Amino acid sequence: MSKRPDPVRIKDLAQPDFPEFVEQFLQSVDPSSVALTVDAVQQAAEADSGLPAYAEPGYLARMKLLLDSMDADGDLSPFGRQTNFNIMVRYAAQRARFEKLWAEHPEIADIQIDRPIIIAGLPRSGTTHLLNLISVDERLRSLPYWESLEPFPLAASPASLDENDPRILQCREQLQMQDSIMPYFKNMHDMTPEHTHEEVELMGMDFSMMLFENYALMPAWRDYYLAHDQTDHYRFLKRTLQALQWLRGPDRWVLKSPQHLEQLPALLNVFPDATFVITHRDPVSVSASLLTMLSYTARMSRQPVRPTHIADYWIDRVETMLRGCVSGVDCLPPSQTRQVLFHEFMADDVATVDDIYTLAGNPLTDSIRANMLRYMQENPRGKYGQVLYDLAGDFGLDRSQLYERFQFYTERFGVKIEHAGH
Repeated sequence: MSKRPDPVRIKDLAQPDFPEFVEQFLQSVDPSSVALTVDAVQQAAEADSGLPAYAEPGYLARMKLLLDSMDADGDLSPFGRQTNFNIMVRYAAQRARFEKLWAEHPEIADIQIDRPIIIAGLPRSGTTHLLNLISVDERLRSLPYWESLEPFPLAASPASLDENDPRILQCREQLQMQDSIMPYFKNMHDMTPEHTHEEVELMGMDFSMMLFENYALMPAWRDYYLAHDQTDHYRFLKRTLQALQWLRGPDRWVLKSPQHLEQLPALLNVFPDATFVITHRDPVSVSASLLTMLSYTARMSRQPVRPTHIADYWIDRVETMLRGCVSGVDCLPPSQTRQVLFHEFMADDVATVDDIYTLAGNPLTDSIRANMLRYMQENPRGKYGQVLYDLAGDFGLDRSQLYERFQFYTERFGVKIEHAGH
């Protein structure tokens, strides 16, 4: 049995220590060359897609608010601004391709999204592991990372997937670059082009999703997003799933996103026959992991990196998600809902999946069980070395105060506290 790698303590969150080639790469963007404007994004999207840009008024208004909010984040580095601009262009170009596909193939509207399995939970609460485990089941349709980035190719037709698809090759190159700049990211969240990703990425094409908050600290966008009913944007998500299912099957989805935790009524409205899986973990442990990961990835886009600013923003967001869960969870039909406690899931991963499958009417066969066990053997927890977290030292946060702040949630769901004597 091979020895598990030693734990890792990331000591340069606030003052990243880069190799010289990375420093040169991050300094390669001219600060005056990035215009975070709707016109600039739309023009670049048209050049990328070769199609007229989508321009519904509400869509453009949301795009403008997002771009203005990014522009207002004074800690975004020139490289971060360029990266965010490219992300917005990608979403706009993909929207144009999607609308073209939908218009040319009206039969897509008849595709049924039947009884999806939808996972909702805080980041770092076991949702990714659960999603990847279930995605081993080839009877279910999931969204690999490469496809989440570019779901609609230039020439889309059913069964168009090919292992040499340039989207897969480009994604692999991007992840290799990411590994060279952030070698410890895989310790927290290992990614390959084939690993299953969050379908909420598809909602970026409608410019309304929580994931945008990962790209900058944007209180104006956050407040707008939380103040507006997201049901129509989930309906857009359903349309994109129909299109992707038309391109290739299978015809039953497994989905997952932290965003769903605060959007349970909208989720139920659009996917009323879903099986809902809600994961629960000690929110202080979640916060320590989440803040470390966000502060570590911030070296790619922020100068300076201020871990305490990131903590102030995201502790509030964690609380908002948890309050959304507490207020919304009772709308879910008990016969379609499974609450998953993190410590129980970690104690017996496959037994948890078996329970979910029973609820979903999707029997766990011996061959699929064997594939899940093989996946866990090949991807053990702490595969690259566990990251050690320090809430007080890195973020100036007091565990006891956080436990008091989140008590409304831990008591509601009987969440096990992971650090005794807090």
